[in-house]
Amino acid sequence: MTPVPLVIAHRGASGYRPEHSEAAYRLAVELGADAIEPDIVASRDGVLVLRHENEISGTTDVADRPEFADRRTTKRIEGADVTGWFTEDLTWAELSTLTVRERLPELRPRSAEHDGTGRMLRLSDLLRLLDAADRPVGLVAEIKHAAYFESIGLPLDALVADELRAAGWAGDERLTIESFERTVLDQVRARGVGARYVYLLEKRGAAADLVASLGSAAPTYAEQLDEASLAGLAADGLHGISLDKTTLIDADGTTDPRVVDRAHAAGLQVFAWTLRAENAFLSKAHRGPGGRAAQGHHADEFRALMALGLDGVFADQPELAIAVRDAL
Repeated sequence: MTPVPLVIAHRGASGYRPEHSEAAYRLAVELGADAIEPDIVASRDGVLVLRHENEISGTTDVADRPEFADRRTTKRIEGADVTGWFTEDLTWAELSTLTVRERLPELRPRSAEHDGTGRMLRLSDLLRLLDAADRPVGLVAEIKHAAYFESIGLPLDALVADELRAAGWAGDERLTIESFERTVLDQVRARGVGARYVYLLEKRGAAADLVASLGSAAPTYAEQLDEASLAGLAADGLHGISLDKTTLIDADGTTDPRVVDRAHAAGLQVFAWTLRAENAFLSKAHRGPGGRAAQGHHADEFRALMALGLDGVFADQPELAIAVRDAL
């Protein structure tokens, strides 16, 4: 039987190794994660690469590389000015020379000890890693900034569909595709990629694709969580929603089951992100001594969230979430 909730390693075992590194992915498999979640962006020449954002100065050594100094720039990404180095301004041949580093070194110094020991990966690299695993491990692929990449001539829906099909993953039962943008989910599905499709929703704000098409009339994420909207998502063929955990739990540790119950009533699965053990990320009620980087009473928070009946959780330390799940 499939364990519930599924424990999905968020960017790999990113609590212990630099996110989206081969080491983080391999450790997630070793720690027993049911699935791995990569974020997908594109290089200048249309290669799908694995980074949380297309701006990569915080997670690679690009800023220290003099040969790329002239690529530093400022761009408007989903309504915000972002300065740095961007995947779409470098070819895969160039990106492949970069080494990865811990994004939160002040909170995860032991992970930062692995800075410089791994290189950026492509989606194809992760697919091969999962195919070689000694047990079935799922892929929860998050497509990032799809409307933006479409606007610069890099359609992620086509690139993702082609990559999955070439690797034999289009229609694989291990595959889930998710995004904060409904449009790209519909586009990938229209290209014949069989998968579970999950809509990511922030607690605040509105989806970039809806803002691009509707402007100020775009519904907020919160407005898409009422009964009628959730029923509409299910009727449109989506399989689930994935929520910021703060939608479900308050600072005082109080949980709210209403969204989960409404989604389940509509026939949607419900996932929550991100379970992290450090005090910096826990609700105030579950923080312990030792400062922001110390692990708090994470098991209590994880247990409270899982008790809502979630179908899956994203976790930076997957084995900690698995321990709580297995003890339910």
